[in-house]
Formats: sequence, C-alpha cells, structure tokens
Amino acid sequence: MAAINFFMGMLCLGFVSWGSMPGSNFINTNKYTYGKSKNGTAIVDIARKEIGVRESAHNSGKRISEYLNYVGFKQAAPWCAGFVSWCHKEIGLAEPRSAWSPALFPLSRMARDGLPGMVIGIYFPSLGRIGHVGLIERVQGSLIFSIEGNTNVAGSREGDAVMRKIRHKRAIAKYADWL
Repeated sequence: MAAINFFMGMLCLGFVSWGSMPGSNFINTNKYTYGKSKNGTAIVDIARKEIGVRESAHNSGKRISEYLNYVGFKQAAPWCAGFVSWCHKEIGLAEPRSAWSPALFPLSRMARDGLPGMVIGIYFPSLGRIGHVGLIERVQGSLIFSIEGNTNVAGSREGDAVMRKIRHKRAIAKYADWL
C-alpha cells in the first residue's frame, strides 16, 4: 500500500510540476489576452468612416458595389458580409472574403466574447442560420455597439445603409476574430 501511495504522490507531483518544464506549454492555461488592439482600432476606424453610406437602389449603389465586388459579386445582393470583408481588406487582411454571412464563423475563428474589431453574427430562426453580420465598435457591460452594413433603424438584415447599432449580448449568436 505504501508503494501505491508513493507512486500516486509522484504521479501528482509530475502533473503539478509539468508546466515548469521547458517546452511543456502544449496546453495553454493562461487567460487569452487580446493583443490585436492595433488591428481592432484600425478596422473600427475604417467602419466608422463608412457610417451613412446608403443604397441608391435595392442592394446597390456606388459604394455598395465596391463592397460586393471585393467578394466577387458583380450584381446587387445582400451586402452585410461584403461590407465586413471589405473593412478587413482596407486594413491589409486578405480574409474574410465572403458575401455569405455564415462563412465568417468557421470554428478556427470563433471567440467566446466580443471585443472591438471582432465580427458579430445575428441568428435568424426563419433562415436557420446566421443571417446578418457586423463589426464590434465597443462593448459596454451587456451591450454591443456595432457598425453594420445593409441594415436600418430596426436592425433589419435587409436595410439600406451602414449604421451604428446597439444590441444586447443575448442577441449575438456568434463572435469571430479575424484580426
């Protein structure tokens, strides 16, 4: 019995002291720190400059065409994801680059909480998927202040402008970090 207790003690000691061994950081237990604030600030600045851009006809207009062209669309189409993708391009990032809002949330980019510059996804039960996206401008308590394309005052996914929105965290289905 003494040998078993000794062995178990050594086994526990091995687990406790493993993290102090060189090259043993295969499991990161440190809290994630947001070291991308420069890109976060830059993308928010770009998005702010776009506030007030409006469609001249349904899902089209000079600037909306630029957002859509960047993601490969030459005709009018819903453009919230195109707007988010275009903002990333403007700060020098090649991705995301999609007009389909669910494509902005691959597992490799998912985040638990939102921070400035991250992408938010709004779930629409009628679609059974993420149906609208935007960029976080800031977080204040349980509120997300975002900048979204193809929205309106009511927060529609088929709006007509780039606008600031305020959403409760409970309204956000997913967060993605592309920075």
